[in-house]
Amino acid sequence: MAEQATAPAHQFDTPIQQYEASTLGMWVFLLTEIMFFGGMFLGYTVYRLLYPEAFAEGSHHLDVVLGGINTAVLIGSSLTMALAVHAAQMGERQQLIRFLAGTLGLGLVFLGIKAIEYAHKFEAHLVPGSRFVYEGPHAPQVQLFLSFYFGMTGMHALHMLIGIGLLSVLIRLAWHGRFSPDYHTPVEMIGLYWHFVDVVWIFLFPLLYLLGRH
Repeated sequence: MAEQATAPAHQFDTPIQQYEASTLGMWVFLLTEIMFFGGMFLGYTVYRLLYPEAFAEGSHHLDVVLGGINTAVLIGSSLTMALAVHAAQMGERQQLIRFLAGTLGLGLVFLGIKAIEYAHKFEAHLVPGSRFVYEGPHAPQVQLFLSFYFGMTGMHALHMLIGIGLLSVLIRLAWHGRFSPDYHTPVEMIGLYWHFVDVVWIFLFPLLYLLGRH
């Protein structure tokens, strides 16, 4: 089956051309994702400059410990994803499956911790909307901060869910021996996507959880 996978699709002349097209396509897609998240980061930065005290106040309602654990979890998942790509390049099928499964498991851990954080916000009535409850002169601005928090982390979590779905497909394909040293492009492309999602969180964590807490 691995030999069949090395044959390029009908629109490509060679496997190398197919690989280069796939890589270019993924980087173009990631560029659109950078612009998408960049808009949210820009909006957050503008309002943070307008309401620095309120945003700092709002950040105190985020759990730094859980956020820090999630940061370590995602860094670990980037490592396992990189090891999965290396295993695919070397044709080590069992190692590939193990590292992909490890990456998927760490992704689920991240989402589980994020769900706990969201639950705490619901219990404390800190979810923006009709049931939002907050005492203090900065209540509207704190609600704005939490709107950015849920919007940005929610979109990040959605991208994590998509990544977990893609990893599940890769594990199934790897189980059936679809990858080899000559053909492992899907593993590399999804690896790029996963690393991008991890990098987004590396920026989200300090901006939302740490900035202004002193």
